[in-house]
Amino acid sequence: MQDVETLHREAMELIDQAVLARQRGDAETIIALSRAAFAKERAAADLVANHFDLEPTRSVLHRSAAVLAIECNQLRNAERLIGRALAGNPPDDIADELRDLLLEEIYSQRQAIRASA
Repeated sequence: MQDVETLHREAMELIDQAVLARQRGDAETIIALSRAAFAKERAAADLVANHFDLEPTRSVLHRSAAVLAIECNQLRNAERLIGRALAGNPPDDIADELRDLLLEEIYSQRQAIRASA
């Protein structure tokens, strides 16, 4: 579990740095830090993916990784993470948040992409 905690902590530190970069208006750094944070959070989620007894940690990590995937415009990865989280037994409030992410964020972004094409 230590690796999971370390990866998650490192991902959150990268997000903190990305927030500071956003305040400076440094778009390239925001993208790089967000991608690095996503990679770490996805790795943490991967480590607990088959540990259904670790709820709500398991679903929270998947939700966090999905949010970062959306920020990185990796919608298919976000869908997979949400699906994997919902395949477990997340608490009702987290399951609702995951469904909202899927419906509101991912599908609305897909519609926007299609409309602009």
